[in-house]
This record gives sequence, structure tokens and C-alpha cells, in this order.
Amino acid sequence: MSLTPIELEALALSVRVAGLSVVVSLPAGIVVAWVLARMEFRGKSLVDGLVHLPLVLPPVVVGYLLLRAFGRAGPLGGLLDALGMPLAFSWRGAVVAAAVVAFPLMVRAIRLSIEAIDTGLEQAAATLGASPWRVFTSITLPLMAPGVLAGAMLAFARALSEFGATITFVASIPGETRTLPLALYALTQVPGQEAAAARLCLLSVVVAFVTLLASEWLARRLRAKMGA
Repeated sequence: MSLTPIELEALALSVRVAGLSVVVSLPAGIVVAWVLARMEFRGKSLVDGLVHLPLVLPPVVVGYLLLRAFGRAGPLGGLLDALGMPLAFSWRGAVVAAAVVAFPLMVRAIRLSIEAIDTGLEQAAATLGASPWRVFTSITLPLMAPGVLAGAMLAFARALSEFGATITFVASIPGETRTLPLALYALTQVPGQEAAAARLCLLSVVVAFVTLLASEWLARRLRAKMGA
């Protein structure tokens, strides 16, 4: 199936937005997951709830909150606009919206992998004189790598399908913020575009399926490499 210029544009923008959303949120996701898995402190349940809140909130609510905070009239949006980095109604805002919505899935997958690590291995390394940073980089991080990969791929897949927060925060601007879900929605609003909408729907299914297959393949390769 050859893609039309509009379909290629929407696909390329979707992949770029989803990829960047994972890149910018992954370091924070690892830190937050480690804190929730290994540390005990007052207010931990509150932090845990806030991290997972985008998972249960309607995406439109998430988009509205982002618009209030990062819109040009918002407390942070005006500053970013003055710096020449506006988020509202730009592809940068689409990246932020996708990252916020997908962040809980990423943290959850990484946290589960950290909790499954045998802490005795870390304690043994520390007993032998390894510094906390060396323990983390040589033992903890490799053991949690499958969870990090799973979290990143889940976040990427969720970001690819993001609609509500994106359209609320950055609207649907062709070539700027109109990702695959937004392009599909736009076609459903135009009479006589059923065939084009069906093509975008099929394309979205194929991209999501390929992402899941790639995630499983990479996870198997990583497990095999660690077991070798």
C-alpha cells in the first residue's frame, strides 16, 4: 500500500512526537520508578497517585490542564513563549502531551522490573567495596533493562495513539500537530472521506502492531544476551 503525502506527513509526525516523548521522559521515568520501588517516605502514596493520575483522568482533562499551565496566558507558557519555545499549538506541545499521558505506563513497567531484582546481589557488590553508583550501573541497571525497554515501548505505543490531550492542548494543525489519530478524526468529519479514513485506520493498526512485535523481539534479544 503506497502512502499519500498526507498519510506520510501524519505518520512521520506521529513517530517523531512519540519518539521524542519517550526520549524526554525516560530519564525521569527511571528515577521516579526507582524512588517508588526502593524508598519509603511520608507522602509516598500521594506521589504514587499523582504519577498515575494521567492514566485514569480523561485525556481531554489532561490536555486542558496543560493548556492552562503552558498556554500563552498560563504561568509557564508566557515564559516559554518569551524564550521562543512555545508549547501550545506546536509540535513541542504534542510531545509534552504524549509524554504526560504515557508516563504512568512507563513508570509502572520499570518499577515492576526494579521490584523483581534480588537486592542480595546489590548488597553483595556493596560489601565487596563497590560504590552505590557502580552497583547501580553494573548490577541494578542491567537487571532492570528489560523493564526499561518494556516501559519505553509501551510509552511509545501509547504516545502514537494519543488523541484527547493532544487535540485539546495543541489543536489539529496540518504538518505541525496533526498526528495519525488527529488526521483520522479530521477525515471522519468530512463527508465522502470514508475510504481515506479507513486507510488511516489500517495504517494506525499496522504501526501499533509492528511496535508491539518490535518490543517483543527486542525484549527476547535482551533476555538472551543477559542469559548468555
